Amino acid sequence: MDIGNILAFMAVASLLVISPGPNGLLIAKNVPLFGKKVGFANVGGFVCAFYVHGTLSMLGISLLLVQSAQAFLIIKLLGAAYLIWIGIKAMYAAIKSGHPTEIHQSTENRLVGVPILKAFFEGFLTNMLNPKVSLFYLAAFPQFIPVNEDPINLYVLVTAHALVNLLWFSSMVLILNRVKYVTNSVRFKKWLNSITGAVFIGFGSKLALMKSG
Repeated sequence: MDIGNILAFMAVASLLVISPGPNGLLIAKNVPLFGKKVGFANVGGFVCAFYVHGTLSMLGISLLLVQSAQAFLIIKLLGAAYLIWIGIKAMYAAIKSGHPTEIHQSTENRLVGVPILKAFFEGFLTNMLNPKVSLFYLAAFPQFIPVNEDPINLYVLVTAHALVNLLWFSSMVLILNRVKYVTNSVRFKKWLNSITGAVFIGFGSKLALMKSG
């Protein structure tokens, strides 16, 4: 595959990665609350989801989902429900953090256990259930791959996209972790959960109302 096409694709993918969305919001919520290990686990989930999206696009399944209004609606609603569920959990955590006993218990839980595997799947599902990623691949792949190119070379572009995602969100994790001492107060964590919860619910609602065509 031509290196110029790969670099051009990475430039387009970078715009998608750095634009505000559920992935960045998840990192912004989790790193101040749980630390960089959980943030990197989220990023690992994002990256794995890209390869699943790429495989589905290569096999044409994503195209069928986009062309089938009912299938697209199901995937869209699943993604919307998951984002809203994350938002509700964050709002509930904000409410619980207002109780002194809950503050002490939640602080102890964060020190004792770090839900790495849970964070990985949280990142994976957040990215996997976003139909906009499949739509991006279906729109972008034909622009950067020659007609006679082996379909397996799609993974070159998927890897390029995953690399951009890895670099951007890993940097975000490190920056947020560096300033974590500023965000360590219970008041800030309550504020963060409230804001991110509301935004996740907003993202989910917007996705649910998004038209397939």
